[in-house]
Amino acid sequence: MKLLATGVGLAALTAAGVGGYYLGQFRRESAPSSFAVRALQPAPLEDARAASPPAASSEPSLAPVTLTPERMQRIGVKTGVVEVRAVHDELRTVGTIEADEARISDVNVRFAGWVRKVYADAMYKQVRRGQPLLTVYSPELVTAEREYLVARELLAQTTSPGGTTDFHGSRLLLRAAAERLKHWQIPDREIARLKKSGKVAQEIEIDSPSSGLIIERKAFPNTYAEPGTKLYSVADLSTVWVYAHIFQNEIGRVKVGDPATVSVDAYPGQTFPARVSFIWPEVDQTTRRARVRLEIPNPELKLLLGMYVSVQLGLPRGDRLAIPSSGVFQSGARQIAFVDRGGGYFEPRDIEVGARAGDDFVVLKGLAAGERVVTSANFLIDSESQLAAALGSFAPPPPGVGAAAAINAPKGATLEYSSKPPIPRTGSNDFRVELTDGDGAPVLGAEVTVTFFMPAMPAMGMAAMRSVATLKEKGGGVYEGSGDVPMGGTWQVTVLATKAGQTLAQKQFSVTAEGGM
Repeated sequence: MKLLATGVGLAALTAAGVGGYYLGQFRRESAPSSFAVRALQPAPLEDARAASPPAASSEPSLAPVTLTPERMQRIGVKTGVVEVRAVHDELRTVGTIEADEARISDVNVRFAGWVRKVYADAMYKQVRRGQPLLTVYSPELVTAEREYLVARELLAQTTSPGGTTDFHGSRLLLRAAAERLKHWQIPDREIARLKKSGKVAQEIEIDSPSSGLIIERKAFPNTYAEPGTKLYSVADLSTVWVYAHIFQNEIGRVKVGDPATVSVDAYPGQTFPARVSFIWPEVDQTTRRARVRLEIPNPELKLLLGMYVSVQLGLPRGDRLAIPSSGVFQSGARQIAFVDRGGGYFEPRDIEVGARAGDDFVVLKGLAAGERVVTSANFLIDSESQLAAALGSFAPPPPGVGAAAAINAPKGATLEYSSKPPIPRTGSNDFRVELTDGDGAPVLGAEVTVTFFMPAMPAMGMAAMRSVATLKEKGGGVYEGSGDVPMGGTWQVTVLATKAGQTLAQKQFSVTAEGGM
Protein backbone atom coordinates (compact mmCIF):
# COMPACT_ATOMS: atom_id res chain seq x y z
CA MET A 1 0.00 0.00 0.00
CA LYS A 2 1.15 3.50 -0.77
CA LEU A 3 0.56 6.12 1.90
CA LEU A 4 0.37 9.77 0.92
CA ALA A 5 0.09 12.38 3.66
CA THR A 6 -0.05 15.99 2.68
CA GLY A 7 1.81 18.35 5.05
CA VAL A 8 1.00 16.61 8.32
CA GLY A 9 2.82 18.41 11.16
CA LEU A 10 2.83 18.31 14.92
CA ALA A 11 -0.08 20.78 15.09
CA ALA A 12 -2.15 18.52 12.82
CA LEU A 13 -1.52 15.48 15.01
CA THR A 14 -2.42 17.42 18.16
CA ALA A 15 -5.72 18.60 16.67
CA ALA A 16 -6.60 15.24 15.12
CA GLY A 17 -8.81 14.04 17.94
CA VAL A 18 -10.83 17.26 17.89
CA GLY A 19 -11.03 17.30 14.09
CA GLY A 20 -12.18 13.67 14.07
CA TYR A 21 -14.91 14.48 16.54
CA TYR A 22 -16.35 17.35 14.49
CA LEU A 23 -16.19 15.46 11.24
CA GLY A 24 -17.94 12.61 12.99
CA GLN A 25 -20.93 14.88 13.59
CA PHE A 26 -21.49 14.98 9.82
CA ARG A 27 -21.13 11.34 8.80
CA ARG A 28 -22.32 10.48 5.36
CA GLU A 29 -23.96 7.29 6.65
CA SER A 30 -23.23 4.50 9.07
CA ALA A 31 -20.84 1.95 7.55
CA PRO A 32 -21.17 -1.66 8.79
CA SER A 33 -18.23 -4.06 8.63
CA SER A 34 -19.63 -5.65 5.46
CA PHE A 35 -22.31 -4.60 2.98
CA ALA A 36 -23.37 -4.85 -0.66
CA VAL A 37 -24.03 -1.82 -2.86
CA ARG A 38 -25.09 -1.17 -6.42
CA ALA A 39 -22.63 0.57 -8.72
CA LEU A 40 -22.89 4.37 -8.49
CA GLN A 41 -23.08 6.37 -11.71
CA PRO A 42 -21.37 9.71 -11.05
CA ALA A 43 -23.22 12.86 -12.08
CA PRO A 44 -21.61 14.52 -15.11
CA LEU A 45 -19.81 17.77 -14.40
CA GLU A 46 -20.60 21.02 -16.17
CA ASP A 47 -18.08 22.72 -18.40
CA ALA A 48 -14.70 23.85 -17.15
CA ARG A 49 -16.10 27.16 -15.99
CA ALA A 50 -17.97 25.43 -13.18
CA ALA A 51 -14.79 24.29 -11.47
CA SER A 52 -13.07 26.59 -9.05
CA PRO A 53 -9.75 28.09 -10.11
CA PRO A 54 -6.61 26.23 -9.07
CA ALA A 55 -5.81 26.90 -5.45
CA ALA A 56 -2.45 27.70 -4.00
CA SER A 57 -0.40 24.77 -2.85
CA SER A 58 -1.11 25.63 0.78
CA GLU A 59 -4.87 25.41 0.26
CA PRO A 60 -6.90 22.27 -0.45
CA SER A 61 -8.38 21.83 -3.93
CA LEU A 62 -12.14 21.84 -4.30
CA ALA A 63 -14.46 20.26 -6.85
CA PRO A 64 -18.22 20.50 -7.51
CA VAL A 65 -20.41 18.04 -5.62
CA THR A 66 -23.88 16.61 -6.22
CA LEU A 67 -26.20 15.71 -3.35
CA THR A 68 -29.52 13.91 -3.41
CA PRO A 69 -32.58 15.64 -1.92
CA GLU A 70 -32.59 13.14 0.94
CA ARG A 71 -28.94 13.85 1.66
CA MET A 72 -29.51 17.62 1.58
CA GLN A 73 -32.41 17.30 4.00
CA ARG A 74 -30.47 15.03 6.35
CA ILE A 75 -27.49 17.38 6.69
CA GLY A 76 -29.64 20.54 6.77
CA VAL A 77 -28.59 22.37 3.61
CA LYS A 78 -30.09 25.85 3.35
CA THR A 79 -29.51 28.52 0.73
CA GLY A 80 -29.75 32.30 0.49
CA VAL A 81 -29.94 34.77 -2.38
CA VAL A 82 -27.20 37.17 -3.44
CA GLU A 83 -28.94 40.47 -4.11
CA VAL A 84 -28.52 44.23 -4.25
CA ARG A 85 -30.12 45.83 -1.21
CA ALA A 86 -29.73 48.71 1.19
CA VAL A 87 -26.89 47.71 3.50
CA HIS A 88 -26.70 48.97 7.07
CA ASP A 89 -23.68 48.30 9.22
CA GLU A 90 -23.74 48.41 13.00
CA LEU A 91 -21.04 49.03 15.55
CA ARG A 92 -21.42 48.79 19.31
CA THR A 93 -19.10 50.39 21.83
CA VAL A 94 -19.14 52.38 25.08
CA GLY A 95 -18.39 55.95 26.09
CA THR A 96 -18.80 58.67 28.71
CA ILE A 97 -20.89 61.84 28.86
CA GLU A 98 -18.99 65.11 28.86
CA ALA A 99 -19.94 68.78 28.50
CA ASP A 100 -20.11 70.37 25.06
CA GLU A 101 -16.98 72.51 25.04
CA ALA A 102 -18.64 75.00 22.69
CA ARG A 103 -21.30 75.64 25.35
CA ILE A 104 -18.99 76.32 28.30
CA SER A 105 -18.65 79.95 29.43
CA ASP A 106 -15.99 81.21 31.83
CA VAL A 107 -16.77 84.05 34.26
CA ASN A 108 -13.86 86.42 34.99
CA VAL A 109 -13.16 90.09 35.52
CA ARG A 110 -10.96 92.52 33.57
CA PHE A 111 -9.96 94.58 36.56
CA ALA A 112 -8.38 93.78 39.89
CA GLY A 113 -10.50 93.61 43.04
CA TRP A 114 -11.77 91.63 45.99
CA VAL A 115 -14.79 89.33 46.02
CA ARG A 116 -17.32 90.55 48.58
CA LYS A 117 -20.66 88.70 48.22
CA VAL A 118 -21.12 85.34 46.54
CA TYR A 119 -24.61 84.49 45.30
CA ALA A 120 -23.72 81.35 43.31
CA ASP A 121 -22.20 79.52 46.25
CA ALA A 122 -22.37 75.84 45.19
CA MET A 123 -21.18 73.61 42.41
CA TYR A 124 -23.74 72.43 39.80
CA LYS A 125 -26.11 75.22 40.75
CA GLN A 126 -28.48 76.19 37.95
CA VAL A 127 -28.08 79.81 36.81
CA ARG A 128 -29.70 82.01 34.16
CA ARG A 129 -28.13 84.33 31.65
CA GLY A 130 -27.78 87.78 33.26
CA GLN A 131 -28.24 86.46 36.78
CA PRO A 132 -25.86 88.09 39.36
CA LEU A 133 -23.23 85.63 40.60
CA LEU A 134 -21.08 87.74 42.93
CA THR A 135 -20.01 91.29 43.83
CA VAL A 136 -16.51 92.74 43.52
CA TYR A 137 -14.92 95.78 45.15
CA SER A 138 -12.28 97.37 42.94
CA PRO A 139 -10.44 100.66 43.61
CA GLU A 140 -9.72 100.87 39.88
CA LEU A 141 -13.41 100.62 39.08
CA VAL A 142 -14.31 103.26 41.68
CA THR A 143 -11.79 105.61 40.11
CA ALA A 144 -13.13 104.96 36.62
CA GLU A 145 -16.69 105.71 37.71
CA ARG A 146 -15.60 108.98 39.33
CA GLU A 147 -13.83 109.97 36.12
CA TYR A 148 -17.04 109.25 34.24
CA LEU A 149 -19.06 111.48 36.60
CA VAL A 150 -16.51 114.29 36.35
CA ALA A 151 -16.59 114.13 32.55
CA ARG A 152 -20.39 114.35 32.63
CA GLU A 153 -20.24 117.39 34.89
CA LEU A 154 -17.73 119.15 32.65
CA LEU A 155 -19.83 118.44 29.57
CA ALA A 156 -22.88 119.86 31.36
CA GLN A 157 -21.00 123.06 32.13
CA THR A 158 -20.11 123.62 28.48
CA THR A 159 -23.77 123.50 27.51
CA SER A 160 -24.93 125.88 30.29
CA PRO A 161 -25.24 129.65 29.68
CA GLY A 162 -21.91 131.38 30.16
CA GLY A 163 -19.95 128.11 30.19
CA THR A 164 -16.25 128.49 29.39
CA THR A 165 -15.10 124.87 29.37
CA ASP A 166 -14.08 123.44 25.98
CA PHE A 167 -17.13 121.52 24.72
CA HIS A 168 -15.21 119.27 22.33
CA GLY A 169 -12.63 118.26 24.94
CA SER A 170 -15.30 117.51 27.54
CA ARG A 171 -17.16 115.35 25.10
CA LEU A 172 -14.04 113.35 24.29
CA LEU A 173 -13.30 112.90 28.01
CA LEU A 174 -16.81 111.54 28.69
CA ARG A 175 -16.60 109.18 25.75
CA ALA A 176 -13.23 107.82 26.95
CA ALA A 177 -14.59 107.24 30.47
CA ALA A 178 -17.63 105.38 29.10
CA GLU A 179 -15.51 103.22 26.79
CA ARG A 180 -13.28 102.23 29.71
CA LEU A 181 -16.31 100.94 31.63
CA LYS A 182 -17.52 99.00 28.61
CA HIS A 183 -14.03 97.59 28.06
CA TRP A 184 -14.14 96.23 31.58
CA GLN A 185 -17.52 94.64 30.70
CA ILE A 186 -19.44 96.61 33.32
CA PRO A 187 -23.12 95.56 33.00
CA ASP A 188 -25.37 98.05 31.20
CA ARG A 189 -27.61 98.33 34.23
CA GLU A 190 -24.65 99.53 36.31
CA ILE A 191 -23.85 102.26 33.78
CA ALA A 192 -27.52 103.24 33.73
CA ARG A 193 -27.56 103.42 37.54
CA LEU A 194 -24.42 105.54 37.48
CA LYS A 195 -26.00 108.00 35.04
CA LYS A 196 -29.22 108.21 37.02
CA SER A 197 -27.88 108.42 40.55
CA GLY A 198 -24.59 110.19 39.90
CA LYS A 199 -23.03 108.19 42.73
CA VAL A 200 -20.10 105.81 42.67
CA ALA A 201 -20.82 102.21 43.73
CA GLN A 202 -18.37 100.57 46.10
CA GLU A 203 -19.25 97.08 44.80
CA ILE A 204 -20.32 95.90 41.38
CA GLU A 205 -22.33 92.79 40.51
CA ILE A 206 -20.91 90.30 37.97
CA ASP A 207 -23.56 88.51 35.89
CA SER A 208 -23.64 85.03 34.34
CA PRO A 209 -22.84 85.16 30.62
CA SER A 210 -25.08 82.15 29.83
CA SER A 211 -27.62 79.76 31.29
CA GLY A 212 -26.51 76.40 32.59
CA LEU A 213 -24.87 74.61 35.51
CA ILE A 214 -21.83 75.78 37.42
CA ILE A 215 -19.22 73.09 36.78
CA GLU A 216 -16.25 74.99 38.23
CA ARG A 217 -16.10 77.54 41.06
CA LYS A 218 -13.18 79.56 42.41
CA ALA A 219 -15.13 82.52 43.78
CA PHE A 220 -15.16 82.79 47.58
CA PRO A 221 -15.65 85.81 49.86
CA ASN A 222 -12.54 87.98 50.26
CA THR A 223 -10.79 86.25 47.35
CA TYR A 224 -8.52 88.60 45.42
CA ALA A 225 -9.21 88.47 41.69
CA GLU A 226 -6.75 89.72 39.12
CA PRO A 227 -7.68 90.53 35.51
CA GLY A 228 -8.38 87.25 33.71
CA THR A 229 -8.91 85.18 36.87
CA LYS A 230 -11.51 82.47 36.23
CA LEU A 231 -14.17 82.67 38.92
CA TYR A 232 -16.78 80.29 37.48
CA SER A 233 -17.37 77.95 34.53
CA VAL A 234 -20.97 77.65 33.40
CA ALA A 235 -21.94 74.76 31.11
CA ASP A 236 -25.09 74.61 29.02
CA LEU A 237 -26.03 70.89 29.15
CA SER A 238 -28.96 71.10 26.75
CA THR A 239 -26.56 69.42 24.33
CA VAL A 240 -23.78 67.09 25.54
CA TRP A 241 -20.94 65.11 24.02
CA VAL A 242 -20.12 61.41 24.22
CA TYR A 243 -16.60 60.23 23.65
CA ALA A 244 -16.87 56.69 22.27
CA HIS A 245 -13.87 54.41 21.86
CA ILE A 246 -13.40 52.63 18.51
CA PHE A 247 -10.74 50.01 17.78
CA GLN A 248 -8.26 50.77 15.04
CA ASN A 249 -9.54 48.05 12.70
CA GLU A 250 -13.07 49.51 12.90
CA ILE A 251 -12.36 53.21 12.54
CA GLY A 252 -12.57 53.03 8.75
CA ARG A 253 -16.25 52.10 9.02
CA VAL A 254 -17.18 55.35 10.78
CA LYS A 255 -17.55 58.81 9.24
CA VAL A 256 -18.71 62.22 10.41
CA GLY A 257 -22.49 62.54 10.23
CA ASP A 258 -23.28 58.85 10.89
CA PRO A 259 -26.35 58.41 13.12
CA ALA A 260 -26.12 56.70 16.48
CA THR A 261 -28.21 55.88 19.53
CA VAL A 262 -27.12 56.06 23.16
CA SER A 263 -28.58 54.12 26.05
CA VAL A 264 -27.85 54.22 29.77
CA ASP A 265 -28.87 51.80 32.50
CA ALA A 266 -30.47 54.66 34.47
CA TYR A 267 -33.32 54.73 31.92
CA PRO A 268 -34.10 51.15 30.83
CA GLY A 269 -35.73 50.89 27.43
CA GLN A 270 -35.01 54.52 26.50
CA THR A 271 -32.56 55.60 23.83
CA PHE A 272 -31.17 59.00 22.93
CA PRO A 273 -30.48 59.98 19.30
CA ALA A 274 -26.98 61.20 18.44
CA ARG A 275 -24.68 61.78 15.51
CA VAL A 276 -20.93 61.58 14.92
CA SER A 277 -19.46 65.09 14.93
CA PHE A 278 -15.71 64.44 15.03
CA ILE A 279 -13.17 61.61 14.75
CA TRP A 280 -9.94 62.08 16.64
CA PRO A 281 -6.89 61.95 14.30
CA GLU A 282 -4.97 59.93 16.88
CA VAL A 283 -4.95 56.34 18.14
CA ASP A 284 -4.05 55.54 21.74
CA GLN A 285 -0.71 53.71 21.67
CA THR A 286 -1.68 51.41 24.54
CA THR A 287 -5.26 50.40 23.74
CA ARG A 288 -5.04 50.88 19.93
CA ARG A 289 -8.36 52.74 20.03
CA ALA A 290 -9.42 56.11 18.68
CA ARG A 291 -11.96 58.51 20.14
CA VAL A 292 -15.13 59.40 18.29
CA ARG A 293 -17.20 62.35 19.46
CA LEU A 294 -20.99 62.24 19.31
CA GLU A 295 -23.43 65.10 19.90
CA ILE A 296 -26.64 64.34 21.83
CA PRO A 297 -29.59 66.69 22.49
CA ASN A 298 -30.28 66.71 26.23
CA PRO A 299 -33.23 69.11 26.76
CA GLU A 300 -34.47 67.33 29.89
CA LEU A 301 -30.97 67.10 31.38
CA LYS A 302 -31.33 63.35 31.91
CA LEU A 303 -27.79 62.66 30.73
CA LEU A 304 -25.41 63.66 33.49
CA LEU A 305 -21.73 64.42 33.21
CA GLY A 306 -19.54 61.35 33.66
CA MET A 307 -22.29 58.83 32.89
CA TYR A 308 -21.09 55.54 31.37
CA VAL A 309 -23.24 54.81 28.31
CA SER A 310 -23.66 52.19 25.58
CA VAL A 311 -23.31 53.44 22.02
CA GLN A 312 -24.78 51.85 18.92
CA LEU A 313 -23.54 53.36 15.68
CA GLY A 314 -25.76 52.91 12.64
CA LEU A 315 -23.58 52.99 9.54
CA PRO A 316 -25.58 53.21 6.29
CA ARG A 317 -23.66 51.89 3.28
CA GLY A 318 -26.18 52.48 0.50
CA ASP A 319 -27.30 49.89 -2.06
CA ARG A 320 -24.66 47.17 -2.34
CA LEU A 321 -24.41 43.59 -3.59
CA ALA A 322 -24.68 41.55 -0.40
CA ILE A 323 -24.46 37.92 0.69
CA PRO A 324 -25.61 36.44 4.02
CA SER A 325 -22.61 36.19 6.32
CA SER A 326 -23.27 32.47 6.87
CA GLY A 327 -22.81 31.96 3.12
CA VAL A 328 -19.10 32.87 3.27
CA PHE A 329 -16.86 29.91 4.10
CA GLN A 330 -13.44 30.98 5.38
CA SER A 331 -10.87 28.43 4.28
CA GLY A 332 -7.46 29.61 5.34
CA ALA A 333 -6.59 32.61 3.19
CA ARG A 334 -9.52 31.96 0.83
CA GLN A 335 -13.14 33.07 0.95
CA ILE A 336 -15.43 30.52 -0.67
CA ALA A 337 -19.12 30.36 -1.49
CA PHE A 338 -20.88 27.19 -2.59
CA VAL A 339 -23.19 28.23 -5.41
CA ASP A 340 -26.42 26.26 -5.83
CA ARG A 341 -26.69 25.47 -9.56
CA GLY A 342 -29.89 23.45 -9.13
CA GLY A 343 -30.58 19.74 -8.95
CA GLY A 344 -28.38 19.30 -5.87
CA TYR A 345 -25.30 20.47 -7.78
CA PHE A 346 -23.05 22.81 -5.77
CA GLU A 347 -20.12 24.68 -7.25
CA PRO A 348 -17.30 25.97 -4.99
CA ARG A 349 -16.30 29.48 -6.02
CA ASP A 350 -13.57 31.79 -4.77
CA ILE A 351 -15.05 35.16 -3.87
CA GLU A 352 -13.93 38.41 -2.29
CA VAL A 353 -16.04 40.21 0.29
CA GLY A 354 -15.71 43.60 1.91
CA ALA A 355 -16.80 44.87 5.29
CA ARG A 356 -19.42 43.04 7.28
CA ALA A 357 -22.72 44.88 7.54
CA GLY A 358 -24.93 43.37 10.22
CA ASP A 359 -25.83 39.85 9.07
CA ASP A 360 -24.43 40.41 5.56
CA PHE A 361 -21.13 40.78 3.78
CA VAL A 362 -20.65 43.20 0.90
CA VAL A 363 -19.60 41.23 -2.20
CA LEU A 364 -16.66 42.66 -4.13
CA LYS A 365 -15.91 39.84 -6.58
CA GLY A 366 -17.05 36.37 -7.60
CA LEU A 367 -20.85 36.50 -7.37
CA ALA A 368 -23.72 38.06 -9.32
CA ALA A 369 -27.13 39.24 -8.19
CA GLY A 370 -29.75 36.47 -8.21
CA GLU A 371 -27.39 33.55 -7.55
CA ARG A 372 -28.11 31.26 -4.61
CA VAL A 373 -25.43 30.21 -2.15
CA VAL A 374 -25.33 27.66 0.67
CA THR A 375 -25.89 29.26 4.08
CA SER A 376 -26.00 26.12 6.22
CA ALA A 377 -23.92 22.89 6.25
CA ASN A 378 -21.02 24.65 4.49
CA PHE A 379 -18.51 22.65 6.49
CA LEU A 380 -19.85 19.31 5.33
CA ILE A 381 -20.14 20.41 1.71
CA ASP A 382 -16.55 21.68 1.88
CA SER A 383 -15.44 18.26 3.13
CA GLU A 384 -17.23 16.52 0.26
CA SER A 385 -15.77 19.01 -2.20
CA GLN A 386 -12.24 18.32 -0.94
CA LEU A 387 -12.86 14.58 -1.12
CA ALA A 388 -14.16 14.85 -4.67
CA ALA A 389 -11.11 16.87 -5.69
CA ALA A 390 -8.73 14.42 -4.00
CA LEU A 391 -10.24 11.36 -5.63
CA GLY A 392 -10.55 12.99 -9.03
CA SER A 393 -13.53 13.12 -11.35
CA PHE A 394 -15.25 9.86 -12.19
CA ALA A 395 -17.09 11.29 -15.18
CA PRO A 396 -17.49 8.97 -18.20
CA PRO A 397 -14.62 9.24 -20.71
CA PRO A 398 -15.07 11.17 -23.97
CA PRO A 399 -16.82 9.29 -26.79
CA GLY A 400 -14.59 6.70 -28.47
CA VAL A 401 -12.16 6.29 -25.59
CA GLY A 402 -12.23 2.76 -24.22
CA ALA A 403 -15.46 1.97 -26.09
CA ALA A 404 -14.71 -1.74 -26.37
CA ALA A 405 -13.93 -2.03 -22.69
CA ALA A 406 -17.13 -0.18 -21.85
CA ILE A 407 -19.16 -2.60 -23.94
CA ASN A 408 -17.58 -5.63 -22.23
CA ALA A 409 -17.64 -4.17 -18.71
CA PRO A 410 -19.99 -5.90 -16.25
CA LYS A 411 -23.32 -4.12 -15.83
CA GLY A 412 -24.83 -3.48 -12.39
CA ALA A 413 -21.75 -4.67 -10.51
CA THR A 414 -21.88 -4.87 -6.71
CA LEU A 415 -19.17 -5.02 -4.10
CA GLU A 416 -19.00 -6.24 -0.54
CA TYR A 417 -16.46 -4.56 1.70
CA SER A 418 -15.12 -5.68 5.05
CA SER A 419 -12.12 -4.89 7.20
CA LYS A 420 -10.16 -6.62 9.91
CA PRO A 421 -10.65 -5.46 12.58
CA PRO A 422 -14.27 -4.55 11.66
CA ILE A 423 -13.70 -1.00 13.00
CA PRO A 424 -10.38 0.31 11.62
CA ARG A 425 -7.75 1.34 14.10
CA THR A 426 -4.59 3.39 14.04
CA GLY A 427 -1.88 1.51 12.19
CA SER A 428 -2.14 -1.46 9.80
CA ASN A 429 -5.57 -2.86 8.82
CA ASP A 430 -6.66 -5.62 6.43
CA PHE A 431 -9.28 -4.88 3.77
CA ARG A 432 -11.34 -7.33 1.70
CA VAL A 433 -13.64 -6.59 -1.26
CA GLU A 434 -15.78 -9.16 -3.10
CA LEU A 435 -16.82 -7.97 -6.56
CA THR A 436 -19.66 -9.58 -8.56
CA ASP A 437 -21.60 -8.61 -11.67
CA GLY A 438 -25.36 -8.25 -12.04
CA ASP A 439 -25.76 -12.03 -12.45
CA GLY A 440 -23.79 -12.79 -9.30
CA ALA A 441 -20.71 -13.99 -11.21
CA PRO A 442 -17.29 -12.94 -9.88
CA VAL A 443 -15.60 -10.06 -11.65
CA LEU A 444 -11.99 -10.80 -12.50
CA GLY A 445 -9.12 -8.53 -13.49
CA ALA A 446 -10.42 -5.41 -11.75
CA GLU A 447 -8.41 -2.73 -9.99
CA VAL A 448 -9.70 -2.14 -6.47
CA THR A 449 -8.59 0.64 -4.10
CA VAL A 450 -9.63 1.68 -0.62
CA THR A 451 -8.96 5.37 0.08
CA PHE A 452 -9.07 7.02 3.52
CA PHE A 453 -9.34 10.81 3.36
CA MET A 454 -9.55 13.52 6.05
CA PRO A 455 -10.20 17.06 4.77
CA ALA A 456 -8.00 19.97 5.81
CA MET A 457 -9.02 22.11 8.77
CA PRO A 458 -7.08 25.37 8.35
CA ALA A 459 -8.54 26.88 11.52
CA MET A 460 -6.78 24.10 13.47
CA GLY A 461 -3.60 24.25 11.41
CA MET A 462 -4.35 20.78 10.03
CA ALA A 463 -3.63 19.84 6.40
CA ALA A 464 -5.56 17.26 4.40
CA MET A 465 -4.55 13.60 4.79
CA ARG A 466 -5.01 10.78 2.30
CA SER A 467 -4.10 7.10 2.48
CA VAL A 468 -4.67 4.71 -0.45
CA ALA A 469 -4.58 0.92 -0.21
CA THR A 470 -4.43 -1.07 -3.47
CA LEU A 471 -5.96 -4.55 -3.12
CA LYS A 472 -4.67 -7.63 -4.93
CA GLU A 473 -6.86 -10.16 -6.69
CA LYS A 474 -7.09 -13.45 -4.80
CA GLY A 475 -9.38 -15.24 -7.22
CA GLY A 476 -13.13 -15.72 -7.45
CA GLY A 477 -13.78 -11.96 -7.46
CA VAL A 478 -12.08 -11.49 -4.10
CA TYR A 479 -9.57 -8.69 -3.61
CA GLU A 480 -7.51 -8.27 -0.44
CA GLY A 481 -4.81 -5.99 0.89
CA SER A 482 -3.59 -4.07 3.88
CA GLY A 483 -2.99 -0.41 4.58
CA ASP A 484 -2.28 2.03 7.35
CA VAL A 485 -4.67 4.45 9.00
CA PRO A 486 -2.46 7.35 10.18
CA MET A 487 -4.45 8.22 13.30
CA GLY A 488 -7.77 7.91 15.07
CA GLY A 489 -10.73 10.06 14.10
CA THR A 490 -13.42 10.23 11.45
CA TRP A 491 -12.30 9.42 7.90
CA GLN A 492 -14.10 9.64 4.56
CA VAL A 493 -13.67 6.23 2.91
CA THR A 494 -14.05 5.53 -0.81
CA VAL A 495 -14.00 1.97 -2.18
CA LEU A 496 -13.50 2.03 -5.96
CA ALA A 497 -13.46 -0.82 -8.46
CA THR A 498 -12.44 -0.09 -12.06
CA LYS A 499 -11.59 -2.15 -15.13
CA ALA A 500 -10.02 -0.89 -18.33
CA GLY A 501 -10.53 2.69 -17.21
CA GLN A 502 -14.23 2.19 -16.46
CA THR A 503 -15.88 2.48 -13.06
CA LEU A 504 -17.57 -0.79 -12.08
CA ALA A 505 -18.67 0.04 -8.56
CA GLN A 506 -18.02 2.74 -6.03
CA LYS A 507 -19.00 3.34 -2.42
CA GLN A 508 -18.37 6.32 -0.16
CA PHE A 509 -19.00 6.37 3.59
CA SER A 510 -17.51 7.60 6.88
CA VAL A 511 -15.84 5.53 9.58
CA THR A 512 -14.39 6.53 12.93
CA ALA A 513 -11.03 4.87 13.42
CA GLU A 514 -10.04 3.84 16.91
CA GLY A 515 -6.78 4.77 18.56
CA GLY A 516 -4.80 7.91 19.09
CA MET A 517 -2.26 9.75 17.03
